[in-house]
Amino acid sequence: MLYHFLYPFFEEYNLFYVFRYITLRSFIAFIVATTITILWGKHFIEFIKKKQYGQVVRTDGPKDHLKKSGTPTFGGVLIVIGMSGGLLLSGNFSSWPFLSSLVVMISYFCLGLYDDYLKVLKKNSKGVSGRGKLFWQFTTALLVSWALYAFDVVDSKLYFPFFKETFIDLGPFFILWSSIVIVGSSNAVNLTDGLDGLAIGPIMTACCTLAILSYLAGHREMSQYLYLPYVEHAGELVVLLLSIVGAGMGFLWYNAYPAQIFMGDVGALSLGGVLGTVAVLTKNELLFVLIGGIFVLEAISVILQVASFKMRGKRIFKMAPIHHHFELLGMAEPKVIVRFWIVSILLSMISLSTLKLR
Repeated sequence: MLYHFLYPFFEEYNLFYVFRYITLRSFIAFIVATTITILWGKHFIEFIKKKQYGQVVRTDGPKDHLKKSGTPTFGGVLIVIGMSGGLLLSGNFSSWPFLSSLVVMISYFCLGLYDDYLKVLKKNSKGVSGRGKLFWQFTTALLVSWALYAFDVVDSKLYFPFFKETFIDLGPFFILWSSIVIVGSSNAVNLTDGLDGLAIGPIMTACCTLAILSYLAGHREMSQYLYLPYVEHAGELVVLLLSIVGAGMGFLWYNAYPAQIFMGDVGALSLGGVLGTVAVLTKNELLFVLIGGIFVLEAISVILQVASFKMRGKRIFKMAPIHHHFELLGMAEPKVIVRFWIVSILLSMISLSTLKLR
């Protein structure tokens, strides 16, 4: 919002001309989001403790997790508030890609908040039903995807990484495809949120990677040079993504092992939805499988576990999602977390290497 107020003054005061630069506004959003989240985090945690909004821990999981019962949750609210400070200062709210991502985030934020409300306050361990969640998620994703297609925000082509100008034009099926990507990303991130700091690490890594891709997609000359599809105003997504990284760092200050607060569905669903939306907007849906490889691995482990048990009556893993499998094999929780972070960084670097392989 401040960007819209200050930038018009650049004709009178050259100082305000710097607000046209996405990089500067992104750094401002990052710094503000980090600062707000760290400074306000302690007070937020104390508030949650007073209200006794504690996490309900699965009794069938690793025994060490039972001591986490009662740990404050709703940490996603802290992240979004930190982000909001950065975005209100630096965000370009006239950008379609920027607004589309915000719509998905806000909608999934509300869904996650209601889900956590049912679990924590109403003591309903299941929260929103699976069908209810999918209905809410797909309704939002379909509406946003339809708007992207109807108003030509992005084209309907599905691009293949590693290849120059290789694509399939999905036509109207783009709406369904992009919705599946958005919903799948949201739920995959939610499944990853099971250990202290496990989800927020790969989220920040994915955001940094997508920020680079967004900047390139929104720069006409660079996108042409690298054989990337050009998307008008896609560069504005960098401000959003770096605000997530900043707020994520502030959240990690308190979420690192042993966690003082958990993200909850309110954070995992909304941030996962943003990642999927940005992947669609920058035409990196297939590459996102690699960028968000940790999330994909977690989701696949659950799918395989459920399918194997229903079809054969046997489990593939000791417990799903797969991070619990490694815990039950005897690996310490901090080691599982850091190793997953390392893998996510490696996958992101491999993803960026595709820029010169096209």
